[in-house]
Amino acid sequence: MNSIVLLAPLLLAALTLDAAETPASRPRAMPVVSPEVQSGRRVTFRLQAPRAEEVVVMGQWPDGRTPMTKDAQGVWSAEVGPIDAGVWEYSFQVDGLAMIDPGNPAIKPMRQPRTSILHLPGDPPLLHDFRDVPHGALHQHTYVSKTLGRPRSMVVYTPPGYGLEPDRRYPVLYLQHGMGDNEATWTAHGKAHWILDNLIAQGRARPMTIVMLDGHAAIGGPTAFGGNSAAFELDLIDDAMPFIEANYRVAAEAKSRAIVGLSMGGEQALRIGLTRPDRFAWIGGFSAATPMRDAVKSALDDAASINAQVKLLWIACGRDDFLLRRNEDFIAVLKEKGIRHEWLLTEGNHSWPVWRGYLSQIAPRLFQP
Repeated sequence: MNSIVLLAPLLLAALTLDAAETPASRPRAMPVVSPEVQSGRRVTFRLQAPRAEEVVVMGQWPDGRTPMTKDAQGVWSAEVGPIDAGVWEYSFQVDGLAMIDPGNPAIKPMRQPRTSILHLPGDPPLLHDFRDVPHGALHQHTYVSKTLGRPRSMVVYTPPGYGLEPDRRYPVLYLQHGMGDNEATWTAHGKAHWILDNLIAQGRARPMTIVMLDGHAAIGGPTAFGGNSAAFELDLIDDAMPFIEANYRVAAEAKSRAIVGLSMGGEQALRIGLTRPDRFAWIGGFSAATPMRDAVKSALDDAASINAQVKLLWIACGRDDFLLRRNEDFIAVLKEKGIRHEWLLTEGNHSWPVWRGYLSQIAPRLFQP
């Protein structure tokens, strides 16, 4: 009996110690705030990485590489700025590994996500910023692609006032992304919906529906990229367009359809648009991976028909874009064949700040008399 009494305080102490050391009761570090926007558009980035040896923030803004320093709690930080107003991509490079900012829920939609988004609105607001104007709506769909034999995703923008006039049919823009992105990138990062909201509110663009498809139609394998364009075209024509025309109030005629894209999507838009002028009267390419001659041979061999059917062929590229030479060569072919077009050479490289500007420029041109 005495032995039990003597052991009880020891047992109680042991249990108390174990309870005190459970993970649930240990002090928790405060969440790391990143990015933190301060006055004068100065931004502090932070990352909890106590075992890292080197951390750098890599931003899309000029002089975007900034080394970070570690404090006693293992939090790395760097203050950057002032940073110009805009929508910027950035990543952390941790001992050579690129990663998103885990403190920032704004992530650029990509096939291999590794980029976070820093949105610094302008004062006054820029064209791609949210403004106090009537806004359209975004719709996410999964549709069955019988052509590809699997479900596919799309994002659809409908303009302000859509549905208020039951008999009204809207023109439709098929807007494509580049190789690293997906169907959500044009809205989550490109701000296409806000650009159109603002242009429509200003009376500069016609109300239109925008359809953004996943441009990656082929799946895996060493020949996937080569066959992707053909697979995407079949899915677009045989599955996506019928889905849109069955579920949305859009005009089903060439003069009310546009196809526009950037980089890989620019190739898709130029090739499909030029070879199917009976489907699309408005065509645009931003920093396009322009199609090979053989892919648009039917258009090159019949300039008169293209000029009669296509109302606008609009191609733009930046001076520092790695695809500039390819675009210049394509423009030379169009000139040689006598195909009417508009060519815009701008400042900038192969990046979203450039492409937002191009959408802002071409959208007011679409579907005009």
